[in-house]
Amino acid sequence: MSGKIWKAIAVSMIFILHSILCSFNIFAQSYPNLTDLGLQSKSAILMDAETGTIIYEQNSHEKLPPASITKVMTLLLIYDAVADGKIKWEDMVTVSEHAASMGGSQVFLEPMEQQTVADMTKCIAIASANDAAVAMAEKIGGSEESFVQMMNQKAKELGMEDTHFVNACGLDADGHLTSAHDIAIMSKELMKNYPEVTKYTTTWMDTIKHKTKKGETEFGLTNTNKLIKWYEGATGLKTGSTGKALYCLSGTAERDGLSLVGVVMAAPDFKIRFQEVMKLLDYGFANYMVEQGTPSGECVGQVEVFKGMEDTVSAVVKEDVSILRKKGENQQLESKVELLPSIKAPFEAGVKVGELVYLVDGNEVKRVDLVTKDAVEKVNVEKMLHRLLKKWCSL
Repeated sequence: MSGKIWKAIAVSMIFILHSILCSFNIFAQSYPNLTDLGLQSKSAILMDAETGTIIYEQNSHEKLPPASITKVMTLLLIYDAVADGKIKWEDMVTVSEHAASMGGSQVFLEPMEQQTVADMTKCIAIASANDAAVAMAEKIGGSEESFVQMMNQKAKELGMEDTHFVNACGLDADGHLTSAHDIAIMSKELMKNYPEVTKYTTTWMDTIKHKTKKGETEFGLTNTNKLIKWYEGATGLKTGSTGKALYCLSGTAERDGLSLVGVVMAAPDFKIRFQEVMKLLDYGFANYMVEQGTPSGECVGQVEVFKGMEDTVSAVVKEDVSILRKKGENQQLESKVELLPSIKAPFEAGVKVGELVYLVDGNEVKRVDLVTKDAVEKVNVEKMLHRLLKKWCSL
């Protein structure tokens, strides 16, 4: 075979190899999940609960019935209402005919029966009680319909673009849809802002007392989420199953400072939903870690004070941050301080004066506010004269 033919073959092979590599690069950019976890669920996602970073996803934006995972939003609005002072944990909730009529999973509340907000919330978080969820919806919203409007408004605020709620408990209804992506968002929001919910979501068994005209009886609650028995570090969160939704689960867990949310929707049976969420969580813990940033309250610099009783004020880190890192990658985490040149008095403690920027291999990954450590009052005449005298004496 002549040299020209060999040369032509070599050039052709190089061209083919280049084309394959280019195709692979396009594929990699379009589909970040090069790892196939072989999930049978129709939709799934794994998210870092601190940063919201998506670690793995599979049809995560497909709109599907969420069943009782709906109650994650119901719980979030309950905790919001308590935090805002609209209700208290010891407040009594009266069960309406409508709430008592809910089918599916329930704790068999009777019309006009009363339970505390705390016990209703316990029934929702542990036993996935539809009747308790609707009773709380009516307590907070005035009616279930009004509460559902609050649910959809909250979803909009959180950027849950795949979501439309129709009821507060998750029973099948036309148009009651969300996605694995949006479930992860509201699950992250609940666990991050109200970690005290784990008081209930990690409880395996508990009881409530029914107090009706017939007398007082004790009713047992058993957690529907088997993860808290089966998975190390499990913190919650919510199961769901109906004829349309099949089997769904939002599972949360924490290990070594890394908090994850794993969601599957439309799993073929109740065991597979647990197995596949555990597979998601295993993948996350095996491949990712978190690195803590500069602790909150730590001073990282000084800002000059203009017309203040003090010449400078300390700039401190406003809040703790975690940086998600992939294990095995030798990436260098760095930070840089960006401060205002000065701040005019008077001002309170906690006023923003800059940002602490985190970079991995030179690329920005996170920013956190820097705030004044102390309040500084406006300079008075005596202090100003003292400064002038000191300046003159130094000349």
